Amino acid sequence: MDYSDKVMDHFANPRNCRPMEDADGVGQVGNPTCGDLMTIYIKVEDDKIADISFQTFGCGAAIATSSMITEIAVGKTLDEALAISRNDVAEELDGLPPIKMHCSNLAADGLQAAIENYYETHQS
Repeated sequence: MDYSDKVMDHFANPRNCRPMEDADGVGQVGNPTCGDLMTIYIKVEDDKIADISFQTFGCGAAIATSSMITEIAVGKTLDEALAISRNDVAEELDGLPPIKMHCSNLAADGLQAAIENYYETHQS
């Protein structure tokens, strides 16, 4: 299976891979078919993602997409972050093999779940 240099770099050197104890929103998603499990943590300040991190149990593509979505989303408003699509993640990694596209789905879904969790727990 051919992975882009960006996928290999994010797999070997994942960015923002850590738990976040004081997260404002947490999204947990998984794919029971392949066994990938992903948790995305966000810290929100002034309606923007000020910090984001992840913990992923899964294949190299799942780790790479988790890492990449943290780079794409940081600094964006919550609305901008919600608009990040599954294809955006794959494109930023210079593509994924078709059999691994579900991994980019997990990363985008995890971010959306974290934002939804933030809204649920921070309604005034």
